[in-house]
Amino acid sequence: MKRTFTILTALLLAPLAALHAAEKPPQKPNIIYILADDFGLPDIGCYGSVYKTPNLDSLAAGGTRFEYCFAAPLCAPSRAMGMFGRYGFRTGVTDNGLGAAATPQSEVCIAKVLKQAGYATAVAGKWSDLEYLVTPEDAAKWGFDEFMIWGERWEENGEQTGRARYWGPDYNHNGKILSGDKSKFGPDLLHGFVVDFIRQRRDQPFFVYYPTPMIHYKLQRTPDSTGDKPNLHADNIAYLDKLVGKLVAELDSLKLREKTLLVFVGDNGSTKGAHTVHGRPVHGKKGELNEGGCRVPLIFNWPGTTPAGRVSKDLVSLTDFFPTFTALAGGALPAGVTLDGHSLAPQAFGQPGQPREWVYVQLRSDRYVRDARWKLTHTGDYFDMKDAPWQEIPVATDSTNAEAQSARTRLKTALDGLIAQDPNKDAAAKPAPATPEPPAKKKKKNQKAQ
Repeated sequence: MKRTFTILTALLLAPLAALHAAEKPPQKPNIIYILADDFGLPDIGCYGSVYKTPNLDSLAAGGTRFEYCFAAPLCAPSRAMGMFGRYGFRTGVTDNGLGAAATPQSEVCIAKVLKQAGYATAVAGKWSDLEYLVTPEDAAKWGFDEFMIWGERWEENGEQTGRARYWGPDYNHNGKILSGDKSKFGPDLLHGFVVDFIRQRRDQPFFVYYPTPMIHYKLQRTPDSTGDKPNLHADNIAYLDKLVGKLVAELDSLKLREKTLLVFVGDNGSTKGAHTVHGRPVHGKKGELNEGGCRVPLIFNWPGTTPAGRVSKDLVSLTDFFPTFTALAGGALPAGVTLDGHSLAPQAFGQPGQPREWVYVQLRSDRYVRDARWKLTHTGDYFDMKDAPWQEIPVATDSTNAEAQSARTRLKTALDGLIAQDPNKDAAAKPAPATPEPPAKKKKKNQKAQ
């Protein structure tokens, strides 16, 4: 009888033990966070694009692809959301040109949290949307051990130089300016930096923030472009995909793949190109507060841990990366800081977690809240999103649809609660255009180009 009871107890506890083991990784995973520039749903094959992205598609097939990930519709606000885990009205980064509102004194960067958790940390690519990072001392304040960033070259008079994006860009490598060599393709140099960092730090957990400048316009030929009139949009997507494949191959050769979580995401919607998903035009683009401007591809790939071939319909915000990476690293969330992110760590292990009920998106003083079906803007415009990302169907204020009215009430409560916390909430009361215009191309002196 005693033996039977012991066996029965073991059988009952085994699933609980397995679940507990699944909640915690066997060791701290390496984390590589790839943020692609102006890379929306229409630019990646596994989301229904006409463009070929075999390496990214392979990551999605071997991991989890999130259908409903939302960013801000412009670079700087999205990058701040990912680095600080907070909405734009908290950080002050609600538009391009406002990145300097976030400083190491006002915000805690995810790199700093991971550094405190024992990680080697690096950033490679486009940091220039946020507060200046010029010296190793600046990097340390943010939490980075090493950096190689694009375009940060400043003369004594405060004018910025070296803004070439692709061929021959200036890079700041740990405080040393690498003057642009027009025979060098910038993304290749960034790839080399990332690979060198991984090789040198392979014996400890590492975090690489990899905000690639691809595929932001104005596009140029890649080293693989051929012909007199190549399709530059397709070529740059293909080259970005190629670099991701080379990175994966390097991790394989170093026997680090099963120890590494790869996260690939876009920073906002597309600008040009085919702009279709499954053959239908996407509604909106970069700079606009709609699906085409804010909904972006997101892939988690961690072989042996992240479920392969899974397509998640959970709502995701770029603010979610901060608590997710902290949880996976066994780190501590910063005390006294209001975070808006929800951890996706359970989803990384194939568990349901606690998905968001809604996502919040803001650009300047314009904003909206969206759940799985409905969307409400701060001006009261209300949409049925059942056919997104192709169209957003207006819902009349006097609609008799009980489900729509109930959802409107919930979303209004959520939106009103966030606006009440905004120190600049009075600006939100100003009517906004149905489709906000992108910011002016001309920048004031010392304002950073995007």
